[in-house]
Amino acid sequence: MEQKIALELKNITKTFGSVVANKNVSLQVRKGEILSILGENGSGKTTLMNMVSGIYFPDAGQMFIDGEEVVIASPKDAFKYKIGMIHQHFKLVDVFTAAENIVLGLEDEKGFDMPKYIEKIREITAQYGFELDPDKKIYEMSVSEKQTVEIIKVLFRGADILILDEPTAVLTPQETVKLFAVLKNMRESGKAIIIITHKLHEVLSLSDYVTVLRKGEYAGTVKTSETNEAELTEMMVGKKVFLNIERSEPENCTDRLVVDNISCVNREGIKLLDSVTFTARSGEILGIAGIAGSGQRELLEAIAGLQHIDEGKIIYIDPKTNQEENLRDKSPMEIRQMGVRLAFVPEDRLGMGLVGNMDIVDNMMLRSYKKGKSVFLQRKAPKSLAEDIIERLEVVTPSSSTPVRRLSGGNVQKVLVGREIASSPTVLMAAYPVRGLDINSSYTIYNLLNEQKKKGVAVIFVGEDLDVLIELCDKIMVIGGGKIAGTVDGRNTTKEEIGLLMTKTSYEDNVKKGGSDNDEKSE
Repeated sequence: MEQKIALELKNITKTFGSVVANKNVSLQVRKGEILSILGENGSGKTTLMNMVSGIYFPDAGQMFIDGEEVVIASPKDAFKYKIGMIHQHFKLVDVFTAAENIVLGLEDEKGFDMPKYIEKIREITAQYGFELDPDKKIYEMSVSEKQTVEIIKVLFRGADILILDEPTAVLTPQETVKLFAVLKNMRESGKAIIIITHKLHEVLSLSDYVTVLRKGEYAGTVKTSETNEAELTEMMVGKKVFLNIERSEPENCTDRLVVDNISCVNREGIKLLDSVTFTARSGEILGIAGIAGSGQRELLEAIAGLQHIDEGKIIYIDPKTNQEENLRDKSPMEIRQMGVRLAFVPEDRLGMGLVGNMDIVDNMMLRSYKKGKSVFLQRKAPKSLAEDIIERLEVVTPSSSTPVRRLSGGNVQKVLVGREIASSPTVLMAAYPVRGLDINSSYTIYNLLNEQKKKGVAVIFVGEDLDVLIELCDKIMVIGGGKIAGTVDGRNTTKEEIGLLMTKTSYEDNVKKGGSDNDEKSE
């Protein structure tokens, strides 16, 4: 018996001024089916789903729910048609419990009955295989628990069509397996599920069908069991792309950065870093894995001089003189001038990395203006650098004089990462350099990091995708709760081994703070 179509879009178009985000896009998702939506950065995936969930309103086209045409002008309309979207950045109140967040904003003519609501929440968790304590505060939860709250929130309101935006971006392999098991249970119960993701191996292991968007237009839908990564990538970019991270053998490796027993404490007296010790070597890529908020950011900022160090030292060995320098005694500008560069890609790319109102050339000059020898700033070199980055990283922009704020998030990121790589560092720290990038752009960044490694640069790479860490890195160091949980050989490890190390330290810290053996790991 053929499954009934739950949601159908016909010729959906959406423009923002002169920018066409979606053009005549059509797709279907059936009840009891998981549909993945793929596309490069700026291809219109999230915009399309934001129209389905009522955040945007289409300029043209039709939407059908269960075969009937509908108009969705607000998130309230979307809930009326049993559509729920789980966004990448959670919308929860930290000081409320899981149950309080789930029922927040609920209108109930019979009165507000919390015990009854908690009983319904327990029924939902049991039905689909979730693990959740309704009385637990949000600020005590891991990322996966917060995501569970968001999913149960839409199920509680009766959602039959669920949209998940990058649901595994910050999950460990074990958490991803749990989530997939839940999604499959939801599929079996007849829910229609749409997933926006960049991880092709997850698409192939989870979804029934894949719809591909290219430059805002519909590029096709294929049955997952009848396709592969190469075909999907070709559909996304319109040309053949070779998905292979070429990990070269380390050569002429010498110690470049020796981190010795460093600790950092915040204003509340909580240890952000606890006796961290490791060595980064030239000609190697050292990967850092860990659950979000485990100390990765603080570690890189400590090396770059942006985070105060309470104990320990960071020794930098100059490749020209072999002299040792303690970076703990240096300012961030002095550390940069020595060749230690931090390319941190934050969630707020414009707020922390680039100036949105300035064009690409001016953003290149932010790193070089102090070198000017006259009262006039030199724009020739930054302009050449900007044009080189645009060409090599395939930045989609009208020109190098376009304000950065007009670029899509992924293209802003390419400018940010490209600027740091172009500075000829001796130590390059790349934190989340492919966060949110499509697969074609991601592989361009991986190849650039490998080029730096071959030039004798000590590369420290913080990433979220364990498959990439294993393929790209020579060694992988796992950090949890501000401590080093272990270091493994990138060529001989597995995702499961890294995942266990990622949860180990956080679990131990949770027990020390008074959590029970059944508590999930802290974030």
